[in-house]
Amino acid sequence: MAPQVGDELLILNPLRAVWLTLAAAFLLTLLLQLVPPGLLPSCALFQDLIRYGKTKHGGPPRPAICGAFDVPKRYFSHFYIISVLWNGFLLWSLARSLFLGVAFPNWLHVLLRLLGAAQFQGGELALSAFLVLVFLWLHSVRRLLECFYVSVFSDAVIHVVQYCFGLVYYVLVGLTVLSQVPMDGQHVSVTGKRLLMQTRWFHILGMMMFIWSSVHQYKCHVILGNLRKNKAGVVIHCNHRIPFGDWFEHVSSPNYLAELMIYISMAVTFGFHNLTWWLVVTYVFFSQALSAFLSHKFYRSKFVSYPKHRKAFLPFLF
Repeated sequence: MAPQVGDELLILNPLRAVWLTLAAAFLLTLLLQLVPPGLLPSCALFQDLIRYGKTKHGGPPRPAICGAFDVPKRYFSHFYIISVLWNGFLLWSLARSLFLGVAFPNWLHVLLRLLGAAQFQGGELALSAFLVLVFLWLHSVRRLLECFYVSVFSDAVIHVVQYCFGLVYYVLVGLTVLSQVPMDGQHVSVTGKRLLMQTRWFHILGMMMFIWSSVHQYKCHVILGNLRKNKAGVVIHCNHRIPFGDWFEHVSSPNYLAELMIYISMAVTFGFHNLTWWLVVTYVFFSQALSAFLSHKFYRSKFVSYPKHRKAFLPFLF
């Protein structure tokens, strides 16, 4: 007999183990950055792995060999190309199964089972997972377009390990969403005719939060891009300047805060009680907090006039 959703809440399957491990690793890394300098020995290679872009200039001197592993930061667009293609395929597969009754490909079904997806009847989970996968795909499309038409990349770099991690991340996060779909064998257990009947208040709230967070992230990326353009929209330099406007009035990295809010909106869409997705949110929280903290330190060290009331990541708190 297939287990119910409640029976799955406390099982530490492979996907949950991965996200829990990543969250713990980034929490530990963040705590190490909060330790006063001098109390712990500095490891240049470790700092090189956790910093990217402008924040590489705020760390200890980089060993010469590190340059051999540099990848241009503009390759961020590759992450979203992979996500648009891969998660678009997952969304297409889920839509066919929901609305046409087409079974998932056998290899995909086997992969999901290996990652810990279980057979269960899921109430509103079919619609929730479909909406979250739509959100994830739309988010990737927007970010890809921003990489091409909004962001202005300098000659900043990321480590090849960070690059490879970014490519794998969007594959894994899409599989995580799909693993939450209630399955009956290789078929979704809810037919397309009943899908809209699953609509609940948290689906509407999650959608509103997703749109709100996405709009603010777009505004912040426009502000950052415009710092390197003239009034005609022509790029005139690649220097760093102090951004103002929108959420920049409160935190140094509102784009990272908006990223967290986007993932929280997906947790809301899942109905608040999806443990697997909350582990994803926990990872996103600590990873974005780490990046925001390093960016905040960079701005404060570079600009004497940097607004003192701004926090790094969370308004009025951190």
